[in-house]
Amino acid sequence: MEKVAIFVDVQNIYYTTRDRYQKHFNYNAFWQQATQGKQLVTAFAYATDRGDSKQQGFQQILKNIGFTVKLKPYIQRSDGSRKGDWDVGITLDVIEYASQVDRVILLSGDGDFDLLLEKVSSRYGVMTEVYGVRGLTAPALIKAADSFVAIGEGLLM
Repeated sequence: MEKVAIFVDVQNIYYTTRDRYQKHFNYNAFWQQATQGKQLVTAFAYATDRGDSKQQGFQQILKNIGFTVKLKPYIQRSDGSRKGDWDVGITLDVIEYASQVDRVILLSGDGDFDLLLEKVSSRYGVMTEVYGVRGLTAPALIKAADSFVAIGEGLLM
């Protein structure tokens, strides 16, 4: 049975599905699709924490599905810019788990992850799979992955 590890850039998936489809990503449908017939080693969802009850409810839904939710404080800078980026945390976890799985599944459209996928593929021989919104996923990330799954109607609600 193929061993998989899942890594979700929650903010990226939220904004890209909202901007493209005006809908939400269906994490339950994704979970069924991504784990069917596979052995799940780990599943992380990376999010920012604003402390509001709606967000906490969403985080609980992710936990109930089976994700380990990692939170980083949402920072609003004095110049108006915002920060809540998980790129380094996701990268560290992917590298940590790549030697334990046959496939790394990344949900993000962020092109910064192209080098990560190339590295874990060459170093550990793992297959890499990206779920992202077509047109809002960096071409370099799609190219770096062994397979790309375009988020469409079957993964939206």
